[in-house]
Order: sequence, then structure tokens, then C-alpha cells
Amino acid sequence: MNESALRRKLAEAAGLILEWTDSEGCVQYLGPDIQGLLLPLLGFPAGNEEEIRSSLKELERLRHPESPAQLPPLITADQGCAITLPCPLAPATHYVIELESGQRQEGRADKKGRIPAVAEAGYHQLTISGSGLTLAVAPARCFSVGETAVKDAAAHSGDQPARLWGLAAQLYSLRRPGDGGAGDTRALEDLCRSAAGEGAAAVTVSPTHAMFSSDPGHYGPYSPSSRLLRNALYCAPETIFGESRVQAAIARCGLEQRLENLESLALIDWPAVGRAKLAWLRALYEDFAEGGCSNDSALYQQFMEFREHGGETLEDHCRFEALSASQGPGSWRSWPAKFRDPGSTAVARFAREQAGEVGFHAFLQWLVADGLQRAQDAARDAGMAIGLIADLAVGANDSGSQAWSRQAEMLTGVSIGAPPDSFNVHGQDWGLCSFSPHGLIRSGFRSFIDMLRANFAQAGGLRIDHILGFLRLWLVPAGKRPDQGGYVRFPLEDMLRLTTLESVRHEAIVIGEDLGTVAPGFRERLSDRNILGMNVLWFERNNVQGFRPPGLWSPAAMAMTSTHDLPTVAGWWAGRDIEWREKFDLLPETETAESEQKTRAKDRARLARALGLPVQPDTEELQASGLPVGRVLAGCAQHLGRTPSPLAILPVEDLLGLEEQANLPGTITEHPNWRRRWSPDSQGMLSVEQVSQRLGELDRNRIGSRSPPPSSDSGTGGS
Repeated sequence: MNESALRRKLAEAAGLILEWTDSEGCVQYLGPDIQGLLLPLLGFPAGNEEEIRSSLKELERLRHPESPAQLPPLITADQGCAITLPCPLAPATHYVIELESGQRQEGRADKKGRIPAVAEAGYHQLTISGSGLTLAVAPARCFSVGETAVKDAAAHSGDQPARLWGLAAQLYSLRRPGDGGAGDTRALEDLCRSAAGEGAAAVTVSPTHAMFSSDPGHYGPYSPSSRLLRNALYCAPETIFGESRVQAAIARCGLEQRLENLESLALIDWPAVGRAKLAWLRALYEDFAEGGCSNDSALYQQFMEFREHGGETLEDHCRFEALSASQGPGSWRSWPAKFRDPGSTAVARFAREQAGEVGFHAFLQWLVADGLQRAQDAARDAGMAIGLIADLAVGANDSGSQAWSRQAEMLTGVSIGAPPDSFNVHGQDWGLCSFSPHGLIRSGFRSFIDMLRANFAQAGGLRIDHILGFLRLWLVPAGKRPDQGGYVRFPLEDMLRLTTLESVRHEAIVIGEDLGTVAPGFRERLSDRNILGMNVLWFERNNVQGFRPPGLWSPAAMAMTSTHDLPTVAGWWAGRDIEWREKFDLLPETETAESEQKTRAKDRARLARALGLPVQPDTEELQASGLPVGRVLAGCAQHLGRTPSPLAILPVEDLLGLEEQANLPGTITEHPNWRRRWSPDSQGMLSVEQVSQRLGELDRNRIGSRSPPPSSDSGTGGS
């Protein structure tokens, strides 16, 4: 076998996908040059024949261990199914399984070398031939919307499937008096109570992942420092310490007027908000740590218990935050070598010398975790069947604490993106670091499990951004264009099993964002595990032109009008998104703003017809343009409600009738991404008459959708 054939064999063994079908149905191939770039970045040098053969041997040891002693620290299995280990096992080999319940299961492998099925789901300890490992046994399906609905009689009737609804909120956009210029967990708590009062079963929230305290100007929620911890700026310590004590800390810093000015802004000034909030939070912490209040002993005990429970994951993040402040701007990769290793004696010494600073960041994590738990408790106590649905970003920032603390499990020199498609003709580079598929296996999926647990912790559901990455991720080598990347395969079955296991343990539903270039059969794999996909109004077309009637939307997906990356209903109706894309040269090369607006006029008429609004075929474009946007918004709420989806989610932007979207893909600072604030405040937002009417449309049609869709649906949505 020549060197070229050997390299191709290595590429396939390493998980590079050499042939795939793009979003237009065309077959694409991964060229030898890109293979040569990606292989060493995956940890498999391929510069010459000797390196290739060595890498092949390493992969063979990983994929097919020769004995139980070489097995990885964790393997997954399905509940009730016989277990085949990655290594050959002689028939009648003795094994012992210590179940989580404390029971013991032992016996011998069958004639095919398989271990008999385990009936109990959980993380069990398997010992075989003197070697031990964790056996993660997963239930067949994730916790379902139907299982949550049995707690909510209004959303479930007899044998009919559950039809719940909820809102999607950008947490930072919420307002409340005294929030200091950005939304927080107290505003979220207010929204949850109000939404529950209107009949909502859930509130999905933008990612609450940890950001960079030393750089509050880095605020994109989908580019976090760590997906294992939380964003300290979302904390609302008034719920723990009371208003007067928080105001005293603010006064000591002389920030009263500054905070009032920041609260009045229509767009969040993240650097100013971050600096001001961290300043008064530090004053509050110093008072707390010094025992300035006789009532603090019980609270301090709670804090210490939180810190102990957080373990190494929490301490690593807090050390990273303290080190970042001491080292100044820039990535941890440019720190002195002694600080680049989280397990070094230098880092341990620094943590001891800066114990107060490290403790401050643990204090912040305690506050925000408590606030999120209070919001979830408020939602459930107010009657929500699900409560909060957290959002899990697809990757983390390469300069952040997760990449620093879990280096063996992360890839370097590549970033996550997407191949060219009809929406992004040049492809996308999201600038995020990825798990290493082989590092996950070697580590026993430690970071993946920790990440799932952290994001399920204070929620009744989890939305997994770009769940397509469970199967394959488009990875772009540093310095290359997005179209010079390639797909890398991930351990799908293991990741699905672990997600299912954690979902059931937390009694929380799972939604997978499955928009984009989807591999054949992938959505069916998700459905088999009871992971909901996502149906978005703009993509629900029954042909090139017409909008699909609600009765034909998938019952295996969450239904939405839009997402944070797409136009709002009012913005789409007004063509505001076209204006923005023209301004920043984001239109397809073959289109102009004028041609896009002409197409949009036709689409407005099609949507109006699908919504049952009064337009006639001969003058429908003109009539649609004259329709009040309020009628369109109400029609969209009704349309969403009538879908067979078990969960319909209305973004708050579409509830309020806002034109501007949260994020414009292809921009960073040019468009005010992740900065828009809403009015009125979160407590009174849903009581506005038009808002209440739209919620009523959604709620009534969710109830009605338990029956077969009205026959009039069958005639809507055509071109």
C-alpha cells in the first residue's frame, strides 16, 4: 500500500468523512491536502509513511483494545441489551458489576463474548479480568414532554398527546428596576411567574455559560469561557442578602448614578455593566467574607458547601479567573509556561497566595447558581410543567477556562464551523474550540458528562445547540477559510446514551437544534431517543414557495416562529433583515437588496395565505403589504399553536412585535449582537393588551391542537 493509500486509510480510521452530501444535494469530497492538515490536529501525525503507520497503530489500540486492561475508563451500553466490549472477550470470562443501587451482578460472558444485559440504568462499576471501568447504562429514551405534562392537567387530556407552549427569552434583554443595565436571574424569576400565570409550561433562555470576568467586553453567549460554569453577571444577590445590603455595597463604590444611567440605555454597554457590577459585587463579598453580619453564619456554611460540591471543576475555573486578572489581556496560551498547566505547583501556589481572589469568583458562581435555581423553583411553583430550558452552546472559546482546565479533551489549532450552504455561501467559522472525539474516549467522557450535569442542574430541559455535532463537526484549521475545513466523526452512540441517561436522571427534556446540513437518518436517530428537533416557521415550506400548514409540521420537533439567529416576524415582514444584510454585504452574490425585497413581497403573500389572512390571488402581494403587522403576529401565534408539536415556543421578540433580531450571523460588532434590551420590565411585560392577546391565541390553539387540525388547514400554504 503506497503512502497516499495509507494516508486515506488513516483519515477514515481517524474519523474524517471523505465524502458527504451538501445542503443542495451535491456530493462533496475531502481532498488530500485538507486531510493532511486535519490529521495532525486530531493527534495523528501523517507527514510521512512512518508517521502514518505509527498513527494507525495508535488508533487501532484505541478502537480495538487487545485486552480489558487496555479498555477506556468508561464505556456505554443500553439498558436491557447485551453488552459487547471493544476488546475481544473469551466465552465464560468472569465479570462483576457493582450497581449504583449497591447491588452486585456477576456472571460469565456468553458464547459471543458478551456481558448479559443490565436492567438498571446508571453509572455502574465493571470489573473484568482484574481491570475496572465505569459502565454507563442508558435508558432507551430521554425524559419526555408527555412525562412532564402529567403534572399539568390543563396540557394533557386522556390519551391525547401533550401540547405545551412556552416563551424564548434572551436573559440579558430582560429588565427590572435596579438591574444595573442587563437582565439577571431575578428578572427571569419575574418572567417565569408571569408566563406561568398565562399558561406557559416553559421558558427557554439564552446560554448562561461562564464568560470572562477580566474582559466583560467579551459577551457573546455562544462563545463562552466555559460550559461547565455560569455567567457571573447574571447573578442577583438581592435574593440572598436583601435590597438594603446590596444598595449599601453599591453606595460604598459610589455607583448609584452610574448604574441608573446604564439601566436607561436601549443597548447594553457590556464593558461598563461588567466593570460596575463586579465592583459592587466585590464590595459585597468582602463584607460577607469578613463576617460583617451576624446572620451570615448559615449563609457562609451554604457557600462553603457549594464550593465543596463544585470540586475541582469549580476551583479550576476560579483559579483561571484569578490568573486572568493577574496576567492581563490575552489568551492563557501566552501566559508563562508554569501557569499554562492547571495542575502545576505554580498554579497551586498562586491559588494559595490569592485565596481571597479565588474565593471571590467562587462566591459569584454561588450567587448565579442560586439565582437560576430560584427561577426554576418559581416557575415550577407557579405551575409550569417544565420550567426553564437551558441552552448548551456547541463549543467554548479557545482562550477560556474550559480549554485551559480540560486540555487533554479539547482540540487545538481548529475551530468549529459549517460548510457552505444556501444560507451561508462561503461557509462559517464560529471561532470555537471543540472536544477531541478521541480525547473524549480516552478520558471516559469526563468533560461531556460534567457539561451535561452543569446545564441540566437548574432546568427542566436542555436545548443542545448544533446537535448535528454529536455525529460530525465541521472543523476549520487555523488560518484557513471555512470552505477549507472538513467533517470529523464523533462517538454519536456514546454521546446519545450519556445525554439520555442524564436527561432521565434530571427528569428534563432534550431539544436538539438540527438546522443546517443534516446527514441522512440523523433526525430519526434523535427521535428514537426522544430528543426533539426544531421546526422554524421560515423553513417550514411544503415546496419551494408555499408555507407548510401547521397540521403537517413534525410531531417530533419543537415548533418556533424564529430563533436568535434569524429575523423576527415583524422584522421579516418589514424586510428589516434584508436591510441589515445589504448594509454589511451579506447578501448572496447572485442577489441584490431589490431582488430580495421582491421575493419577500411574494413570500409575505404566501405567509398571509398560510395564516388565513384576507388576500386575493390577483392582488395578494399588494394586499399583504398593507396588512397590519399586529394581525400577522397574532396569526403566527395561532399557526404555531395549531402544530402537532408537543412543545411550541414563541420568542419574546415575536410576542412584543419587535423588528430587530438578537444576532446577525456574519457580524460581530458591526450589528448590535447580544445587546438589545426589552421594554416594559419583565414583571409587567405580559400584561400589555396586545401581548396578552397574542398569548391568548397561542394558548387557545394549543388546547385545540389536541384534536385533529381543522379541515381548513389542508387548503393553506400552497403557492
